[in-house]
Amino acid sequence: QVRLVESGGSLVQSGGSLRLSCVASGGIFPKYDMAWYRQAPGKDRERVGSVTSGGKQTYEDTVKGRFTIFRDNALNTVYLQMDELKPDDTATYCCYAEEPGPYGLKYDYWGRGTQVTVSS
Repeated sequence: QVRLVESGGSLVQSGGSLRLSCVASGGIFPKYDMAWYRQAPGKDRERVGSVTSGGKQTYEDTVKGRFTIFRDNALNTVYLQMDELKPDDTATYCCYAEEPGPYGLKYDYWGRGTQVTVSS
């Protein structure tokens, strides 16, 4: 069973920066595709960014150029560096892992989330 634990959420002023971390345990981290999602009150959950096991990154349009997702396989950790934060970035940020299984199956895992609040 894979366990994901996020940290780094905080209250920050608009224009500030935060780095979120997600540590994985219980599996083979380098094999996972990883992602960060967020959900604000009253809004749907959205994928903020992802990084594959091979290192390919993708980003949601509103965070391109401001957020960077990267991983350290030696530490079983994926990070989300968030710069130029805006009040609209306020949300609970959750870590997601997709583990490849046999016969093309995929298993997904979620962390509990960390709160990011951006004040104007």
